[in-house]
Amino acid sequence: MAGRIRDADVVLVRERSPIADIVGEHVQLRPAGGALKGLCPFHDEKTPSFNVRPQNGTYHCFGCGVGGDVIAFVRELDGLSFPEAVERLARRAGLTLTYEGGGSSVRRETGQRQRLLEAHRAAAEFYAEQLGTPDAAPGREFLTGRGFDRAAAERFGVGYAPAGWDSLARHLLGRKFTAEELITGGLAKQSSRGTLIDRFHRRLVWPVRDLTGDVVGFGARKLFEDDPAPKYLNTPETPLFKKAGLLYGADLARREITRRYQVVVVEGYTDVMACHLAGVPTAVATCGTAFGADHVNILRRLLMDSEAFRGEVVFTFDGDAAGQNAARKAFDFEERFVTQTFVAVEPSGLDPCDLRLAHGDTAVRDLVARRVPLFEFAIRGVLTRYDLNTTEGRLAALDAAAPLVNQLKDRSLRHRYAINLDSWLGFLDEDFVLRRVAEHARSAGSGGPAPARRAPRPADPAAVMVEREVLKLALQFPAFAGPAFDELEADVFTLPAHQAVRDAIGAAGGVSGGLLAAGDTPAWVVAVTGAAPDDVIRRMVTGLAVDEVHYAGEVGDRYVDEQISRLRELRVTVRIAELKSRVQRLNPVTEADVFNRTYTELIALEQHKRQLRERSMSAT
Repeated sequence: MAGRIRDADVVLVRERSPIADIVGEHVQLRPAGGALKGLCPFHDEKTPSFNVRPQNGTYHCFGCGVGGDVIAFVRELDGLSFPEAVERLARRAGLTLTYEGGGSSVRRETGQRQRLLEAHRAAAEFYAEQLGTPDAAPGREFLTGRGFDRAAAERFGVGYAPAGWDSLARHLLGRKFTAEELITGGLAKQSSRGTLIDRFHRRLVWPVRDLTGDVVGFGARKLFEDDPAPKYLNTPETPLFKKAGLLYGADLARREITRRYQVVVVEGYTDVMACHLAGVPTAVATCGTAFGADHVNILRRLLMDSEAFRGEVVFTFDGDAAGQNAARKAFDFEERFVTQTFVAVEPSGLDPCDLRLAHGDTAVRDLVARRVPLFEFAIRGVLTRYDLNTTEGRLAALDAAAPLVNQLKDRSLRHRYAINLDSWLGFLDEDFVLRRVAEHARSAGSGGPAPARRAPRPADPAAVMVEREVLKLALQFPAFAGPAFDELEADVFTLPAHQAVRDAIGAAGGVSGGLLAAGDTPAWVVAVTGAAPDDVIRRMVTGLAVDEVHYAGEVGDRYVDEQISRLRELRVTVRIAELKSRVQRLNPVTEADVFNRTYTELIALEQHKRQLRERSMSAT
């Protein structure tokens, strides 16, 4: 029976795995008040709503609602079980775990993902070693012929898949990996006879890594004419290799992308190598698939893409017809970016690798420097379909290009591109072109805007805001909230969800007892999350744990006392209103006893309210 990871080890793994570091490997984070913000890795968004609060060890996205501690982040990101996530973080932190079960310590089997990663790491090492063998001479000649020396091959981990049908498989089986693991990972396949066959033979091999630097698959190029397979082969879809969500070179480029606010998208592995070696270290490439929505999400997270004029994405395609067509397809994703998008196409038709070989590093850098806005490239591409030597052709081209101009998000840019369109078409009548473009915009919107939905009116917003603030204090600053929060009456929280969070805090031992048992704030938040009754309340707990407290100064006893006093005051105010209404309805003669008791309670509550207000005022 598999063992259970000791609780003390889980706590230690959490302590040795700073959440800002772990999340920062996948999301570009920027300071935002007392927290860090970035674009959510779990859903597509235009503005950052993903928050990390390092001091509490928690994250929460206010867009899609996911949240939790560092272990929850790793689980959500890679689809791991709890033990697998703990094991992965433990390995990263250099910790040894102890497993308990059946009264004795046992070792739990390592999770499938980690086994597959280890197999790929071993395969990458095997391929790299094979590149130095006599049989790999054609591969070395290929690299040399494209301007890559031994150091370049080592930098990018380029290797060689030998001719033997099962060379890699036998090597990995000898390293104690199973046939099932090799097949599941796409490293080998099963022949009709049931034997293992390597996925790649007699090919140059590039390891494909995820953003953390783990090898998750390979791309392999044909070297010999008698090889019947396509020029490039890639690892098939596996639990590790999802080509729609991978960018070759992103692990090497991510730091420069963040620093320069630029990413250059090229077409192949050798183009990435050429760009990096030529001084364009922000280059990445897709892995055997067209540029798509998942790639957009990766780049936006790396760029922290939330400001229109801060960064840039440059699509660098081959100069042939296929490359031009690929660039036009990229236009379909332009609106998914907030930042500016560009196209760099070499007129001579050379790709970055051939351009570097023919004209040197400077030519590659100049290619990127000569980029043109993607909108301009797309619009000019439309114009080439028409005969601009005739009035009819120019007018048809204007009508075809106008919808593209109207897609521009920025009003000023729309105006400038309409003027450019007049120049490109040769009308020399800016007013006419501006009117024509505007007519297309009105025509496209002739259906009329959809009626706006009326948002539900929140009940007692002031109370809800204070309730939320007090819950945030209880989770983020438990040492100050302490007994004062635990003494709050059950009915001070008006929202059922807020009441459920308060109940979860109580179930975790209350702020005072729970914090003492947990030992620190991150463990305290984990304890409350675990005590929540369902996913909805768990998400609310993680959200409250990272949301910014509305206080400009340093949070302490005084601010906590003020907010708790305000919360009680609001509850008392509601009760006073109820009693006043009741007094109005009572007859002081025929219902004297009830009237007197109600009136006495009303007077006492009015006095209590004044005390609470004075207390909250003195706290500030």
